[in-house]
Amino acid sequence: MNEQARRTIASYTTCQEAARAVDHPSDQGFPVERVAIIGQDVRLVEQVTGHMGQARAAPHGAASGALIGWTFGLLDPVVSGLRPALYGLAFGALVGALLGMPVYAAQHGRRNFASVSFIQPSRNDVVADDAIAEEAVQLLTELPSRTGTSTSSGAWKSSRPQGGPAVT
Repeated sequence: MNEQARRTIASYTTCQEAARAVDHPSDQGFPVERVAIIGQDVRLVEQVTGHMGQARAAPHGAASGALIGWTFGLLDPVVSGLRPALYGLAFGALVGALLGMPVYAAQHGRRNFASVSFIQPSRNDVVADDAIAEEAVQLLTELPSRTGTSTSSGAWKSSRPQGGPAVT
């Protein structure tokens, strides 16, 4: 971790736009190892993907077990080849299916849904060491804009297009 004093040079609503903003100076030979993307106001989002019942518990367990078995089979240092991975896949799927239903039943209906969790920041700040921040800002002003992808925080200069970075 760099202990240099840093300042925010731009903010974006998506991580992809922040990465694009770092990629542009990188293409110009800028020392991007002195830059970071920091997700601010992070929240955990759990997207419900469907109902979970006894009928879905076994296949869900089988899929999880198969993935674990496949991974351990690939990492087997004694035997090389695909055979241990396939055995691990089959054994993991069987064990996962057999355990999926009892684990679901033990929850007594407290969680009758399947979901996927992910972390989502409200904004992504691009920060740079103080010593190179001005140069980074200059490179970001050369970045071609894409409308509708940057923050509307009021930090815009009046001459900046709506799609560019919010330079602070």
